[in-house]
Amino acid sequence: MKMTQIYQIVNNATSSILGEQAVLAEDLSNVVDIGKAIIDSDNVDNYVKQLVNHIGKVVFVDRLYAGGVPSVLMDAWEYGSIMEKVSTTLPDATESDSWKLQNGVDYSPNTFYKPQVSVKFFNNRTTFEIPLSFTEMQVKESFSSATQLNGFLSMLTTSIENSMTVKLDALIMRTICNMIGETMNAENPTLDLGLSTVKAVNLLTDYNAKFGKTLSVDMALTDKDFIRYATYTMGLYSDRMARVSTLFNVGGKERFTPKDLQRVVLLSDFAKASETFLLSEAENADKVVLPKHDPVPYWQGSGVDYSFDEVSKVSVVIPDDDTTKTVTVTGVLGVIFDRDALGVSNLDRRVTTNYNPKGEFYTNFYKFDAGYFNDLDENFVLFYIGESDSETE
Repeated sequence: MKMTQIYQIVNNATSSILGEQAVLAEDLSNVVDIGKAIIDSDNVDNYVKQLVNHIGKVVFVDRLYAGGVPSVLMDAWEYGSIMEKVSTTLPDATESDSWKLQNGVDYSPNTFYKPQVSVKFFNNRTTFEIPLSFTEMQVKESFSSATQLNGFLSMLTTSIENSMTVKLDALIMRTICNMIGETMNAENPTLDLGLSTVKAVNLLTDYNAKFGKTLSVDMALTDKDFIRYATYTMGLYSDRMARVSTLFNVGGKERFTPKDLQRVVLLSDFAKASETFLLSEAENADKVVLPKHDPVPYWQGSGVDYSFDEVSKVSVVIPDDDTTKTVTVTGVLGVIFDRDALGVSNLDRRVTTNYNPKGEFYTNFYKFDAGYFNDLDENFVLFYIGESDSETE
């Protein structure tokens, strides 16, 4: 074991703590052990200099990752593959005969009124698997007990579970991102980020127009008045979506989404700005609170620096007639949608095992199947901040 004398470092640290000298730059390379990939051959005792150091404690990195995305998991089914979704429209009213009775007129009740029913079928599934091989005999020599060996194997299993969770989280977020792209394309085909529509609400454009401001995207999330307006608008939309309307879904269907069936997902940058700049100073904080929501640190990824441009960006390729179209939206602050607007259905996770007698190892294949869907006939509203290209030049 390497032993290092650090009396000078601790003496200097004491002087800094007691106020006897200014804080100095310290070389802590001899204090903090950052670990090594391989033990050096000179790791011997400090007595006869021949006895090889033994491992005294083994710590496995075995922390289970719980994930952190909104839950949009649906139920599963064993037989069949297609999810059929049946809906109907509101029937029209007709003239009442009860108050226009005339002598000799036939008021026959035998007319057939056919209901207007539409059906959608969802039959796409995705799948992947993660293989990992295990041995016991060959790795026993590296541990001192069965407990350590089991801890090592448990760590490997946890790594698979964590990998599955990360991948499932990513797919769930991409289900939401694809719906954002579909809604933006339907509402704003030119992808002019300065426009604002009913289902793709540009909060910054609406705020500047309503109050005669020239606030920019860069300053929006630190402007109390804008944050207050954005919070107010999202709450207003939550109330409006609870009433039946054709305005809040791309398909133009009569839909309503009660509060308990609304899913609200907000970018953390905006959610924290609302909490910090509004709730911390508001006398009646309950009056300016955001709808109950799931915060997410980013939509598709953090980029290399967690910048707002990266975490607020959604860029997806969607079908467009006989070709495809890339839809990119920046400044996405949040979405409010119906529970049935998107989801992950028929989730199936299973493990198959193969033993190799020649090599004396076995391989587990961790398999994953699920169907991801967007239903453009259900309510979905996008909130973002953006500027037209001419405004940013």
